[in-house]
Amino acid sequence: MDDWTQTLGAGPLLGIAAGAIALILVLVIRFRVHAFLTLVVVSLLTAVATGIPTGSLVDVLLDGFGGTLASVALLIGLGAMLGKLVEHSGGARVLADALVGVFGEKRAVLALGLASLALGFPIFFDAGLIVMLPIIFAVARRLGGDNVLLYGIPAAAAFSVMHVFVPPHPGPVAATELYGANLGIVLLVGLLLAVPTWYVAGYLWGLFVGRRIVLPVPALFGDVDDDQPTDPPRVATVVGVLLLPLVLIFLNTGLDALGTAGVVDPEAAWVQALTVLGSSGVALLLSVLVASVVLGARRGVDKTALEKVLDSSLGPVCSVILITGAGGMFGGVLRASGIGDALASALESVGLPVIVAAYLIALLLRVAQGSATVALVTAAGLAAPAVAAGDFSALQVACITLATAAGSVFASHVNDSGFWLVGRLMGMDVKTTLKTWTVQQALQSVVAFAVVLVVYGVASAV
Repeated sequence: MDDWTQTLGAGPLLGIAAGAIALILVLVIRFRVHAFLTLVVVSLLTAVATGIPTGSLVDVLLDGFGGTLASVALLIGLGAMLGKLVEHSGGARVLADALVGVFGEKRAVLALGLASLALGFPIFFDAGLIVMLPIIFAVARRLGGDNVLLYGIPAAAAFSVMHVFVPPHPGPVAATELYGANLGIVLLVGLLLAVPTWYVAGYLWGLFVGRRIVLPVPALFGDVDDDQPTDPPRVATVVGVLLLPLVLIFLNTGLDALGTAGVVDPEAAWVQALTVLGSSGVALLLSVLVASVVLGARRGVDKTALEKVLDSSLGPVCSVILITGAGGMFGGVLRASGIGDALASALESVGLPVIVAAYLIALLLRVAQGSATVALVTAAGLAAPAVAAGDFSALQVACITLATAAGSVFASHVNDSGFWLVGRLMGMDVKTTLKTWTVQQALQSVVAFAVVLVVYGVASAV
């Protein structure tokens, strides 16, 4: 692959990508072919059609599949174990009752969303969603509606908004470095941007689709146990268990941001040790071990029963893991084909205002190849020279940074592993995921860009 050069232009590559996406939708929606098989077959066909060397085909497919699973499989597996322990112990029901008791039934959706916004500051999107799912499911069951989308979409959107726009998450931090923006200003504007964007594209959209598409709460953590303990754990115990991975992950993201800013030495032994403890996989592993003791062994659950509880959590998520990995395989093939580079080169000389061009380049790259990170970094790399050469204030550069981030989240669909993750975790088929999550991500992008333009206009007028 290192010596291979793509000879197809942007037009043919985009045509192949569009045909591949259409084929996935037809096979999955019309002919009901399993999503995992569909993604693997179409990934292989796309690799052949784009001219990837035959000797490298398998490596490209496995790199995309394995690279996605490396970050997702551990999180989903450990998160499912943690969720099952919380569910089986009665902790999810206790916490759901407390949440509804404090905020009331009418404000339960808003409360879940606001809690997810707060938790989404230190924790990455996928890990945060996994940790919150047992509470989301329990609240949905507690209120009798048994409608996962009404409660799940606003919470998932909250994690997405924070992950895309607010440092210390890696996307906005990477874009900040490429543009030479002030991290503190990006953080402040990102927080200013996140709340109204979530309210419109997450909370209001979640209410809209949740009342029109009623889906039962999936048995991701197994069905509600008939043998749940009559003496469930206290609310404080459950909250402590769920906060543990968040605190540990915050150590990782916070120290990474402080290291970038020069406040701490990234090479110091204590920094590296805390960073390891705060990596998502290690944090969830430690949390599962603690939960096994606090919610299991110390509550009289014998070792055999505890093993069965943990084992029963893995079966329902195997399909989620494999389909998500296959989605990463398809996106990896599109990236390896060179479609991103070809499209970016074609758009570089369009002649639009920098903030608009950066948004559109990121948007088109996101739709074409699926990865928000690749779209963001590529678009920022292309627009950075124009920003450096222009006479922009610090606030304007921060706005351009966040406009690029807004473009990178547009319309998650079948070439994005996150599309399959959200859809399968919430028990949605492809058609429903397109109508709910894909539209939500498009709304999130457009609303955020509109807010950024307003701030940019104010900064230009000052």
